[in-house]
Parts: sequence; C-alpha cells; structure tokens
Amino acid sequence: MKHTGSCHCGKVAFEVEGKIDGALSCNCSICQKKGSLLWFVPRADLTLLTPDGAAATYTFNKHVIKHRFCASCGIHPYGEGTDPKGNAMAAINIRCLDGIDLAAIPVQHYDGRAH
Repeated sequence: MKHTGSCHCGKVAFEVEGKIDGALSCNCSICQKKGSLLWFVPRADLTLLTPDGAAATYTFNKHVIKHRFCASCGIHPYGEGTDPKGNAMAAINIRCLDGIDLAAIPVQHYDGRAH
C-alpha cells in the first residue's frame, strides 16, 4: 500500500510503500522530545516528492542516524540510517502520514535511553 506524507507546511513531502503493522515509540533523548511514532521500511520504499535539500539533517551521539526535518516548520517526518545488517532504512514518523488512524496501530515502546 502506498502512503503519502509531509511536514506541516508541505515543503518536505514523500510517498512510502508498505503495510503499517506497528510503530515504535522510543524514549531516547531526541525521540522523547519529538514524540515521533516510527515505522521502519527499506530506504528504497521511501520516495521523496520534494528535493532532498528541502529537508535539513540533524545527527548526534554516534552520528549514524540522519534525523530529517523541515527547516521552515520544524516537523520531523522521517529519518535515515542502516539496520544491523547494513541495509539502508528509513524511519517514517507515522504522525506525518495522511489519512492514518493512529489509534488502530499497535505501538511498541523501546527503551532507547538504555542503549
């Protein structure tokens, strides 16, 4: 299934292919403050509808995850990194997807502060 999403102002927009069977709520220092609900997909399943440069990038700690956000409205619609096997992945903030019933998606809590 194809989903569309964007930041609040629309300057960062994308499509993502896949079935949302759950989301992750992380309590690490950045996720706790952002309040994201993350759905992980292969990076190839994420298609940007706006130029890559429309999204700013923030990294911290080990600098392995690119937290992408809109420099205009500040919303964080996705992140980019690799899984433990080295595969390119995208972490989609499902709160930024259009037409999603958030209450219907099971959420797993991850203790990112401990890792």
